[in-house]
Amino acid sequence: MTKTRLEAFSDGVLAIIITIMVLELKTPRGTNWEAIRPLVPVFTCYVLSFTIIAIYWGNHHHLLHTVSHINSKIIWANTHLLFWLSLIPFATAWMGENHFERISVAAYAVLQTTCSIAYYILLRVIAGSHPHNTHLREPLEKQSKKGVISLLLYLSAVPAAFIHTAISASLFFLVAVIWLIPDRNIEKALKE
Repeated sequence: MTKTRLEAFSDGVLAIIITIMVLELKTPRGTNWEAIRPLVPVFTCYVLSFTIIAIYWGNHHHLLHTVSHINSKIIWANTHLLFWLSLIPFATAWMGENHFERISVAAYAVLQTTCSIAYYILLRVIAGSHPHNTHLREPLEKQSKKGVISLLLYLSAVPAAFIHTAISASLFFLVAVIWLIPDRNIEKALKE
C-alpha cells in the first residue's frame, strides 16, 4: 500500500464521520427561540466533535508526512485510530440529546481517551518504523509529549464529569487548544 492510498482512505473515513454527525442535527419544528432551544446542546456537541475531528485530521495529515514507507504495523495502527474516531458521532449524539448528562459526558471522555491512545500508538509505530529518520525524532517526541498530556487531561475528564460536566467540557476545550495548530516542527524537519 502506498502512503497516498492510506491518506485517501483516512480522509474518506473522517469525511464520513463528519457527515454522520451533521445528519444527526434535526431541523427545528418552528421558527421561534422555543423551537431552537432544545437543539442548542446537540449543536454544541456537534461543534465540539467537529472541531476535534478537524484537529485529528490536520495532525494526522502532518504525521503522515513523516512516513516514507507504509508497513502492516502502520496500516493497523491507523485503522485502530479510525475505529475509535468512528464512534465519535454516536457519543456526540448521546451527549447532545441528553443535554450533557453526567454519564454521557463521562462516556465521551472515555472515548476521547481511547482516541488519544490510538493516535499516540500510531505516532509511536510511525516513529519506530522509521528509526533512521533522525531529523524527525525531535518533532515526533514533542508530539508524544503532547499526546501524554492530552491523555492525562482526557482521563481527568472522566471523573470530572461526575463532579460537574463543565469541568470535563473545559478539559475537552483545553486539549483542542493544545492540538489546534499542527506541529510546525514536522514541517521544518521535512524541509531539512
